[in-house]
Amino acid sequence: MRITMSGSQDEDKGPTVFARDSTGLVKNVSFLDSIALNLSNMSIGPLLTTIAGSTTATLFIVPTVTGLNLIAASVIAFILAIPQVVVYTMMSRRFPRTGGDYVWISRTFGGFFGSTLSFFGYTMETLAFLALVALLTDFTVGSAGLTMSFTYWGYTGAGAPPYFNWFNLFSDPTTQFLVGAIPFAAVILLNIWKPKAGYRLVSILTIIGVFTLLLSMAELLIAGQAGVKAYIDGTAPYLQYGGANSTYEYLSSHYVASGGLFDINFGNTIYIMPVIFAFVYPWLNAAPAVASEIKDKRALKWNVPISAITAFVLLTGSLAVLYGVAGMPFVNSAFASHAWANDGLNFFTLAMAVSNNIWIAGIIGIGSILMQFGVIAYGVIVFSRYMLAQSLDRFLPAKLSYVSARFGSPVVAMAVDLVIAVLLIGLASYFSSTFFALFGTIIASMIYFTIVGLTAATHGIKKEKGAARSLLAVFGILDAGVFAFLVYQYLTSPTFSIFTVNPAWLNEAYIVTTLVAGAVIYLASRWYHKKRGMNIDLNYKELPPD
Repeated sequence: MRITMSGSQDEDKGPTVFARDSTGLVKNVSFLDSIALNLSNMSIGPLLTTIAGSTTATLFIVPTVTGLNLIAASVIAFILAIPQVVVYTMMSRRFPRTGGDYVWISRTFGGFFGSTLSFFGYTMETLAFLALVALLTDFTVGSAGLTMSFTYWGYTGAGAPPYFNWFNLFSDPTTQFLVGAIPFAAVILLNIWKPKAGYRLVSILTIIGVFTLLLSMAELLIAGQAGVKAYIDGTAPYLQYGGANSTYEYLSSHYVASGGLFDINFGNTIYIMPVIFAFVYPWLNAAPAVASEIKDKRALKWNVPISAITAFVLLTGSLAVLYGVAGMPFVNSAFASHAWANDGLNFFTLAMAVSNNIWIAGIIGIGSILMQFGVIAYGVIVFSRYMLAQSLDRFLPAKLSYVSARFGSPVVAMAVDLVIAVLLIGLASYFSSTFFALFGTIIASMIYFTIVGLTAATHGIKKEKGAARSLLAVFGILDAGVFAFLVYQYLTSPTFSIFTVNPAWLNEAYIVTTLVAGAVIYLASRWYHKKRGMNIDLNYKELPPD
């Protein structure tokens, strides 16, 4: 007879070795929290800041913006992400456990394969992404400050000292490190002290983010093209690299149209997919990763599709308003302009500038900054849950599964999160002048999501019947195909490849090190526990503790 709890005995195969009989976590996650976790994971705010707003803005570094239609890019990316929506909706209901897709993969393909890929493809990649967003927070603060200086604080004279103070302050590596690391540490301490407050913080920041997006859209619509033109023409002479070639008319008239339907060049539009996917549509695994803490059963069923549709409406709506008000020729040209990219023009700062109200501008600016914090707040929680799940299986040291009886939080896992993330923030701050320094590491998650699709298809074929079997098989294969294509893009793109994102060595070293480390850790753990009469491979034949 086989008993599946920790310390129990299988007469033929020895003891199973789950670190504990339960996770020790409390069901603190509401329906709203589950949606907020996913929306924070689908980082709309960081994407709208990244498309433009710094010297490494996305459109500034692509080869051409001719026919690059951001609305079409959002629609195409959402369509490509539909298999991911189906896979995560169905699989999270079948495996409602802490660690989410880690549990699916390791129980389908075995401990070595599942643990290694999960450690490499999500657990450690999440830290790199959070460090990237922490650095982006610095640029967001700088962009908002520049816009307020130009528009509301009276510092638009050529060579005005406060302008250069903003520019120099937020280009300094030490400032970048502090602005990134201090909020990160604060969020971790909050989650250690009161996990429920950590979830509520994510929900509050998500609500603020949605409000900021809607307010920005409203201000752009009210100002209209005339308002945009007035701000651009009034500010262009005072940009660091500005002048007559930075005015509204100049930028609009010098945009080269593709001549295609709705001015869409599909090649150039698909070219931007690595950025859209790096930030938004596939990131639906946050709520599934904390499934054992979700209180409402309806949330297990609906959090993924609701999150995906909400993100699609918000992102596509924001881009549609931007193009509709300012015009696609101007937006593409301005976001690709050295002068405007260097001086903080993006979706949020344009809305700030045209509002003509210092209080509304301040609200939008603060909201755009808090949207970056929301990503960090979600990431701290989800990273610790992956580590907890992996340590329950004894892939990682059992001490990482420790949940404080006093606080109800995985203290050790969060401490590890803090140390590694701060180290990465420091490396990216001091060894590169761009938050894109860690962008290439996202290929690890694209590889991981490819395996998630294959896992769903394999599970469906082997374990399901009827419609569920067909759905998981078809959408799992489609999901794997989408991410295999993205992996190809990350390997070959002249702009976004792991070999071209500066500094390439940081991306390459991190990817190789985490992959090798995952394999070595599993083999070392299996050897260590085997000498003590435990076979950790057995754990992956059953579901982990709830």
